[in-house]
Amino acid sequence: MSDVATATTALMDFRPYAHWIMLLPMIGFLLELLIGKYTWRKGGMFATLSILGSVIISYGCLYNVYVQHLGFWEYSWDWFYPGIVAGFTIDPLSLAMLCMVSFISFFIHFYAIGYMSHDCAKNVYFAETALFTGSMFGLVLSNNLLQLFIFWEMVGVCSYLLIGFWWHKPEAAAAGKKAWMSCAVGDCLFLLGIAMMYTIMVKQGITSEIISFNNIFQNLEHLSHETIFGMSALTIICILFMCGVLGKSAGFPLHVWIPDAMEGPTTVSALIHAATMVTAGVYLIARAFPIFLAAPNALMIVAFMGAFTALYASTLGLVVNDLKRIFAYSTISQLGYMIAILGCGAVLGVAAVAYALFHLVAHAFFKALLFLSSGSVLHGIGNVRDIKEMGGLLKGMPWTGYAMLAGALALIAFPFTAGYYSKDRIIEDAYIYATHGGDLGYLVWVFLVLGVILTATYTFRAWYLAMTGEPRSYPAIRPHECGFWMKTTLVVLSVFALGLGIMTGGGAKFWHFLEETFVHETHTATGVYPGLDLHEIGLLGGNSLMAHGAHPPQWVIYLPLLLMIAGLAIATTVYYKNRIDVSKYVKKDNPLYQILWNKYYLDYLFKDIIAEKIIMTVFTFWDVLDRYVIDGVVNLLSWITIQSGQVSRKLQTGVVQNYATAVIFGVSMLMILVIMFRGGL
Repeated sequence: MSDVATATTALMDFRPYAHWIMLLPMIGFLLELLIGKYTWRKGGMFATLSILGSVIISYGCLYNVYVQHLGFWEYSWDWFYPGIVAGFTIDPLSLAMLCMVSFISFFIHFYAIGYMSHDCAKNVYFAETALFTGSMFGLVLSNNLLQLFIFWEMVGVCSYLLIGFWWHKPEAAAAGKKAWMSCAVGDCLFLLGIAMMYTIMVKQGITSEIISFNNIFQNLEHLSHETIFGMSALTIICILFMCGVLGKSAGFPLHVWIPDAMEGPTTVSALIHAATMVTAGVYLIARAFPIFLAAPNALMIVAFMGAFTALYASTLGLVVNDLKRIFAYSTISQLGYMIAILGCGAVLGVAAVAYALFHLVAHAFFKALLFLSSGSVLHGIGNVRDIKEMGGLLKGMPWTGYAMLAGALALIAFPFTAGYYSKDRIIEDAYIYATHGGDLGYLVWVFLVLGVILTATYTFRAWYLAMTGEPRSYPAIRPHECGFWMKTTLVVLSVFALGLGIMTGGGAKFWHFLEETFVHETHTATGVYPGLDLHEIGLLGGNSLMAHGAHPPQWVIYLPLLLMIAGLAIATTVYYKNRIDVSKYVKKDNPLYQILWNKYYLDYLFKDIIAEKIIMTVFTFWDVLDRYVIDGVVNLLSWITIQSGQVSRKLQTGVVQNYATAVIFGVSMLMILVIMFRGGL
């Protein structure tokens, strides 16, 4: 019987085939691009089926590790340079991401078959989304920094292509460029951090798998002694990594590309905000968590930046009228919660990674649901995005309206929804961090708590103005409900947005599985990487991890619920059936309203001051220097040479008599000089 069980286990071991999770969408990309327009519905079949294959392998690997306990697995092979490898890793952290990305991406593609049915370049769209998803799989599976960065950039390229997919619209083309340039700032600093990590690893005499994560983790004790400019090298590297995170995961101040990215198809917005690009930064911190833990003050910076971003983005959601942009700002805010709790890992340890990833997965479901339901709204009323021109849509679009309601309830952490179990746990444990992290720790907790009431207010402001009351524009009078492809996706995502927390035992099953990351050994083809002692690693960075079992006071547990109810009550009182005209009380010339409406003037700062005045002034100065100083010297020398040639060529007449006269004159002068010289002697 044991032989049969062993054979069955071997047949069901998906881990050695994990690379196909990435390769299948890449193949789907090529097929869609080359022959997709000749297939059923002229695009979408290859991309959707290839990602379905990735779903099967991802959940097969999850079954191997979670149910069969086959252990964590990593395999790699030499690449283009000694010490640099390409490889893939299978552990709870990568599996949580793979299962989420594949599942959400599959249903977004399923939805897009209906949503993009009338687009003339549908096969190109599906080719790009397949490449986008495959690049995200490659990023998640990467076992080393260089490979992760390559896929990191591929994700960025795909986002540029998809945000600007409707390139004939100037707004879409500009939004794609803005996204690329904003992320490029962080990416350059991230690459510098990778180069520094490579340098200090080589300095330690390491020649094999130099920047592989597990190899770095095993050498953290030696790396913690390295300094750059008198500062801990690990701290500088983590700050540079954090700059990359702020670009990709839309953290303050590099978040400015997110609102403009709404110019792309709504399915692209769902992919970016739920399954792919913006989650990459959170995953980077989670994957490199032991490095951050060993770096003095690095996690404190992460916690503060995350909490500040969460509160900052929540305030902007209060005044935006574009339905998609409201949900975009909610994404920035929720990513801030994830990053903040990762920073709290300086006290909580690997539990912080588990809490962050659970909120990331829960957020993926309800944010995909919110964007796809907003896409259904746009599809049903002629692409009207202003919530002030909607109203009463629930009557004509009940499936869409109630799906959006499910996503909204999960977003505000209504009891027993997915967000309730994920976000409230973050706030509770942020308080535990605050009691051990000094005054700055309390500031982190306060920022996160204030974000709760603001989130509830702006979320249901959007839902009430769009779905209740009377239609406020002609397109809203006769909306039409979405079709089978879109409706099916909304139903599936609604189930998970509402029930994921209950399915996972209030998140406990998920947390316990994720907490095995780093502390258990990882098997490779040539040996075993031992598990890490995170308490010892924390001491390297001056972080003292708490033992499990700490609980916040009861009032801390109930405070987020009370604030959520308060925010919901405010939104209901003011915006339900649009019964209070806010414009009568808040004038557009109000200074606070102006600050929020202009997004704290960050776009003005970056575009009008930094880009157009400072950078353009510097470029103009260098242009003048190049044209009139550097080129001027070169041009002067060439002018002198040309003028000398112009004068000297007049001596070349082509007349023999002139040449004879010159020769005689020269010989005569030479003879006179010789005679004078001899006479002088």
